[in-house]
Amino acid sequence: LEDAKVCLLGAGPTGSEALKNLVLGGVSAYTIVDGQKVSARDLGNNFLVAEEHLGEPRAECCSRLMQEFNESVSGRYVAETPESLLDREPEFFRGFTLVLATQLTAEYQVKLDSICRQHGVHVIFGRSYGLFGLVRISTKEHHVIESKPENELQVLRIRDPWPELAAYVERFDLASLDNMTYKHVPYVVLLIKAAKEWASRHNNGQPPTDRQLQRNFKDFLKGMQRPHPETEGFVDEGENFKEAVDNAHYVWSKNDGVPSDLKQYFESESCCNLTAESAPFWILVQALKRFVLEQQGAFPALPLPGAIPDMTATTDLYLDLKRLYETKAEADVARVASHVKGILQELKRDQGEVSLEYIRLFCRNSNHVRVLKYISLEEEYKCFSQSRSSYLQSLLYSENTAENAFVYMLFHTADKFHARHGHFPGYFDQGMQEDIGRLKGIINATLSESGLSPVPICEEYIHEFCRCGAGEIHTVAAVVGGVLAEEAIKLLTRQFVPLQGTLVYNAIRSTTEKIQDHQFWP
Repeated sequence: LEDAKVCLLGAGPTGSEALKNLVLGGVSAYTIVDGQKVSARDLGNNFLVAEEHLGEPRAECCSRLMQEFNESVSGRYVAETPESLLDREPEFFRGFTLVLATQLTAEYQVKLDSICRQHGVHVIFGRSYGLFGLVRISTKEHHVIESKPENELQVLRIRDPWPELAAYVERFDLASLDNMTYKHVPYVVLLIKAAKEWASRHNNGQPPTDRQLQRNFKDFLKGMQRPHPETEGFVDEGENFKEAVDNAHYVWSKNDGVPSDLKQYFESESCCNLTAESAPFWILVQALKRFVLEQQGAFPALPLPGAIPDMTATTDLYLDLKRLYETKAEADVARVASHVKGILQELKRDQGEVSLEYIRLFCRNSNHVRVLKYISLEEEYKCFSQSRSSYLQSLLYSENTAENAFVYMLFHTADKFHARHGHFPGYFDQGMQEDIGRLKGIINATLSESGLSPVPICEEYIHEFCRCGAGEIHTVAAVVGGVLAEEAIKLLTRQFVPLQGTLVYNAIRSTTEKIQDHQFWP
């Protein structure tokens, strides 16, 4: 994040809210591109301008006040409209990490998208239009290393322990332990011992595979507890055995194998045919593939993350187990690093190009790495003119998605209206009713061109689109700007999985809808 150079197109309330969040987060630098002068309209919706700024360049005012949020962030401005800059100097965007493009029409969105893809720059489009908002990410390919999935199971290798862990568990003679130590044996040890003994007596040596066998295994585990020394007929319950029963699923779960998504990455063109221009991410995927292929065990596994959860155990036993997992994790990192070194040599690239810290981070999260690909805006917009989109039609006819899908279509038809008439529908009060009729006509024509069946036209939303006249309401702009900043941070840090498709925000209903871009093509 601290190395990111961000360009904001449009210093209206939507763009100002988004950039403010990134400046507070500590990006390296920003550039604001805006050709408007501060007007009375800005005073009601943009918190970065005041009455004394009337008539001044809006980009200059916003840039000056933006730096007060974080003086360590360098900022500059260009007092020129984004449309003019795109036409005059497309190379301007080459040096940025991310472009936040707000309030651009479809024509210039497509143009900017093409330029940014050519230079490998991420771009996020954001628009607020009255009580509606829209956010869309566009980039050729994005790699997520720290996806941080919810409800993630830790990798403990209980089902298939590596030799050192198996030897460590074998050293425990449970029968000879005193009662206090017995109740502080880590549950990882208890599960591995119980699984081995249970498999020797049941299910042909296999882990429990169905619910009944799994219940039997838990009963077997509970039966390993010792009788209470003072109360006949009761067991001397220990917290470690409760933890073992609660985590018994590790005995039969397969969360330490190679996920299906990662197998697809292993077979992808980007992994199999590395070049001198391949991203470090794909070099690591190829190294990981070689790491998996060289294993001889029953369950080829990814590098061990090395972390263990808290558990009931003596300090010494817990630290011994923790060191065992950390040592194995570092050994796996070293093996992957050796493959990375070999690949870099094959490609005749600098050995220091992929750092050990990056390799360690990749190995720790290899179970959940993600590759996201986005279709271009030009391809998406073709669905309104050249392709038959059964997906869009299904959204328009579904009770749960119809309204927000219609809002999505309204954004596109409003841009067509602008291209045809030189202003957005409802921008001038005098022609409001005429603009409503024109917009309805464009909607029907768009549906016909797309090969879609007629849909019930939502009069409420058409009137609202025309009533607001492309104006930005601060409360809606704050929501859209917040989403823009959140998605920007995901892209810049490669943490969490960013939005795929177009997010539609409907402030009338307080709902959102994600329009999946890859679903457009039949």
